[in-house]
Amino acid sequence: MSRMPPRPGPIPAPPTSIPLLTLLACAALAAVAAPARAAEPIEIHIRDNRFVPDVVEVPANTKVRLLVINDGAEAEEFESYELNREKIVRPGGRITVFLPPLKPGEYPFFGEFHPETAQGRIVVKEPGK
Repeated sequence: MSRMPPRPGPIPAPPTSIPLLTLLACAALAAVAAPARAAEPIEIHIRDNRFVPDVVEVPANTKVRLLVINDGAEAEEFESYELNREKIVRPGGRITVFLPPLKPGEYPFFGEFHPETAQGRIVVKEPGK
């Protein structure tokens, strides 16, 4: 009669510190890799069919929130082909436009209802430049 080798015991569970360390490493990596976010919204007013200010500077690689406020008596539209954004702003109304982290450069925007006067641009710069 041949003897069968003994069965191995249960496989030991990994120490609980390994999942915790993995979780902490992932959280640290996410914090480093996440783009910065602008703290306060940047206000752009619509007055007399113009954007005020018409040039807005923002840091590169930072999420940006624009608050577009229509101080006029007519509706206007915030539109940008480069930013892929298009929103109507009613008279006396306001809209929020969220922008993703952008690369350095210039991104024009305009008001579709008054394109000859309602023009502006967002200038994205590297921090410290």
